[in-house]
Amino acid sequence: MQTSADRQDRYQYPAHWEADVVLRDGGTARIRPITVDDADRLVSFYEQVSDESKYYRFFAPYPRLSAKDVHRFTHHDFVDRVGLAATIGGEFIATVRYDRIGRDGLPASGPADEAEVAFLVQDAHQGRGVASALLEHIAAVARERGIRRFAAEVLPANNKMIKVFTDAGYTQKRSFEDGVVRLEFDLEPTDRSLAVQRAREQRAEARSVRRLLAPGSVAVVGVGRAPGGVGRGILGNIREAGYPGRLYAVNKAFPEDLKEVDGVPAHRSVRDIDAPVDLAVVAVPAEHVPAVVAECGEHGVQGLVVLSAGYAESGPEGRERQRALVRAARAYGMRIIGPNAFGIINTAADVRLNASLAPEMPRPGRIGLFAQSGAIGIALLSRLHRRGGGVTGVTGVSTFVSAGNRADVSGNDVLQYWYDDPETDVVLMYLESIGNPRKFTRLARRTAAAKPLVVVQGTGTAPQGHAVRATRLPYATVSALLRQAGVIRVDTITELVDAGLLLARQPLPTGPRVAILGNSESLGVLTYDRCLAEGLRPARPVDLTTGARAEDFHRALAAALADDTNDAVVVTAIPAIGEGSPEDAELAQALRSAAAAVPGKPVLVVHVELGGLAEALSAAASTAPWAVDKAPGTAEAAAPATLTTPPEGTHLIPAYPAAERAVRALAEAVKYAEWRREAADPGKVPEFDDIDEKGAARLIGELLARGEGLTISDAETCELLGRYGIPVRRALPAPTPDAAVEAARTLGYPVALKATAPHLRHRADLGGVRLDLADEEQLLRAYTELTELFGQPEELRPVVQGMAPRGVDTVVRAVIDPAAGAVLSFGLAGAASQLLGDMAHRLVPVTDREAASLVRSIRTAPLLFGWRGSTPVDTPALEELLLRVSRLVDDHPEVVAVTLEPVVVAPHGVSVLGATVRLAPPPARDDLGPRTLPAY
Repeated sequence: MQTSADRQDRYQYPAHWEADVVLRDGGTARIRPITVDDADRLVSFYEQVSDESKYYRFFAPYPRLSAKDVHRFTHHDFVDRVGLAATIGGEFIATVRYDRIGRDGLPASGPADEAEVAFLVQDAHQGRGVASALLEHIAAVARERGIRRFAAEVLPANNKMIKVFTDAGYTQKRSFEDGVVRLEFDLEPTDRSLAVQRAREQRAEARSVRRLLAPGSVAVVGVGRAPGGVGRGILGNIREAGYPGRLYAVNKAFPEDLKEVDGVPAHRSVRDIDAPVDLAVVAVPAEHVPAVVAECGEHGVQGLVVLSAGYAESGPEGRERQRALVRAARAYGMRIIGPNAFGIINTAADVRLNASLAPEMPRPGRIGLFAQSGAIGIALLSRLHRRGGGVTGVTGVSTFVSAGNRADVSGNDVLQYWYDDPETDVVLMYLESIGNPRKFTRLARRTAAAKPLVVVQGTGTAPQGHAVRATRLPYATVSALLRQAGVIRVDTITELVDAGLLLARQPLPTGPRVAILGNSESLGVLTYDRCLAEGLRPARPVDLTTGARAEDFHRALAAALADDTNDAVVVTAIPAIGEGSPEDAELAQALRSAAAAVPGKPVLVVHVELGGLAEALSAAASTAPWAVDKAPGTAEAAAPATLTTPPEGTHLIPAYPAAERAVRALAEAVKYAEWRREAADPGKVPEFDDIDEKGAARLIGELLARGEGLTISDAETCELLGRYGIPVRRALPAPTPDAAVEAARTLGYPVALKATAPHLRHRADLGGVRLDLADEEQLLRAYTELTELFGQPEELRPVVQGMAPRGVDTVVRAVIDPAAGAVLSFGLAGAASQLLGDMAHRLVPVTDREAASLVRSIRTAPLLFGWRGSTPVDTPALEELLLRVSRLVDDHPEVVAVTLEPVVVAPHGVSVLGATVRLAPPPARDDLGPRTLPAY
């Protein structure tokens, strides 16, 4: 009989089950398989578990593990018997195991698909979500090993463990017998289990970032003894910002008798601090960082901001140093911002933390700011902080994160935090790379439904220090997918700030209709032209003339805002000439009071050489409505206004020095508002009664049994697509003229003769296609022409195909990208898609509304809807085809690529004339698996 030890020797250690996870409180733990080398760790772990927890686990007093128990709980075959442990600092804090059982409840092997599962969590770590994380991972392991159902027996008083199972979201059955609650649940992920998992992921990752951004105590490691240097500068920035928590200066070179540095308690090591430390800011050379990480971990520090350089940005040796840094920090349950980071800022009144290299604390505000590059972070903070030049005025920051090499904490983590952060209304991100596009798109869609998310996306070439998943998608496709997820995609830092200021200061427009008014006819016309260029619908500009006074602006703006045919107003202003010309503060007060009367519409100002106006618009001159308390033209109204910080809830009016910048920001706000309205009703993925999902799965399995990855034959392609209600117009090979004639007789005239050689396929422009061949004579003549032009039949691979109804030639593609997931693409066949790149893209699965949007998103879409008097084609049939292709690749991830080209869309119906399908083992779907941090 085969022993458990024999089986452990037989099965290799499953290293891919190892994972780092974020727990409910924001700390981290490592999950890994239990092995024979863990006997001492298991005994030590068990000794730290309370008698009550032991009783709940074994249903009887069980003070210690016997040698037999230790052997059983550490010897696994990794198939029928598996144990996982959650560890911090290398020590066990929780365990879970399953044992495969048969229908009789006794130990079994495959094909038995049920297993008993049991947990044990150290009392000190209960309530941190450890058991929930372990359940996700042991369930994924079980599914991998062919187990489809778990059973667990729990004492009725063990409410915590019962809650772990019932809250997981799996389909379950509960029974009670002999004083024990028996729970049985299927392990197949459900919509509810995925929703539970993602909600837990959001809460845990948000809390892990919150622990970094709002620490109760901070230690700066690497503070120099003399003024100057990074560490000393960070310490000064934290002090000057007014940080209210405990602050410590650390440097191993401090003299033993040194007690303070700049009034801050000084220590030679983090270990010497006799109080908890929540955050350590590390500013020491890279070679000294490992020792600092160990000190921090042993002291219980919760997180690190590593400013030190010399990591992955410096080459292969630095990349390995960076991996070691992350592994070491996670072993102690710490998260890292950096390395090579610029730092973090939190302007909240109860935090006031400036743990960054920025010499000034930004003004408090409602914008969350993320940048990977320190230089870009400096530029963004400067533009938002500056008064005068560019888009001016007071615009504050809630929190700022510069992640550097983002070895651990990334834009995804910070996005989880900002999603429900009550202090942040708008998110601005400069992303040089996107490490996990699939997850970022999912998080972006959810965040954008609650608050604007504006992104500058890198050009597709990741900086050397960034770990980025390989993607086969072009940069333009990734950009299009981000827009589909509600991201406001801009190209420059200037556009990022322009859009952010508008969205932070003004309400969203309800439509594209724009009123334009001002004291310069030429500036008004320029603004009008830019509105047209951006796809807005401007009204003719209202010229108030250069002699306009403050009350004229007030009156015109109030009228424009009250007009139901306007969704937004752009005010243009140039320096006025002559007596009675308004002062900047007076004009700003007039505009602000008019806007306050109709707060539901955005107002923007385009100014020329009126920097004072921009500043005045961003400040509150009065807490009372100007139009009521100060009549225009009176001495009281003309008195200089005192500029103060605007009160909470005040909508400040953004001012731009150029019409194109204001209009571009407004156009982005209009598109985003439209996306928000559509996102409220995203549509549904329809069910089709004629889809044979099981038959398609069988066919795919049979085909994949022949090889790892293959492009299947035309006949197999037709059969597979037919299972999903996608007929492909039949084409018969014509290796000889006689075979072509026989094929035409079979199909019936008229027919088409096409060369299918790779260099001629889909290239009608080269003359490799002959259409509307009405009889045998025309067919033979066409056959002769093709062979004379392009060579012998074996080179041309000619086929004969029945003629399809006339229409518009289109192309439909679907591909599973390892980084972004499954993507459905559509465009017109030929030059429009191949030369001009006019393709639209959507993430799979596609809803009915998204399919309709996909068809209308390409620039050449008018050709489908009766352009210049042509007959409109059957777009509902086209949308149904798109939905069926989406269902195919969503139901069967083994279908890694589909191309339908050409798809002729006629006035009635669609005809698929060519199709190719590629099959391969499906790429890993980490979005469907258990929660994990990126592996290092």
